[in-house]
Amino acid sequence: MSTKHRFRDKYRIQLREKDHLPPHVHLTGGGLDVLIGLQPVEPIRGHARATVLKEALEWVRAHQTELLEEWTRWHP
Repeated sequence: MSTKHRFRDKYRIQLREKDHLPPHVHLTGGGLDVLIGLQPVEPIRGHARATVLKEALEWVRAHQTELLEEWTRWHP
């Protein structure tokens, strides 16, 4: 598991080495485990407050290319 981004002293965006399709990251922290797809960048499963989800989605969109490259290295 690799934490890619931390925000609000509580939440993390994580990319996990041994995970399932489709390509995604996890928004965790504060009792959350929201799956955010990488193609397209959108919530797949789970719920979070709108402000937290918006911030996470913006960060994932800004780093989508690097996240997809890393996902592909770990999941050939």
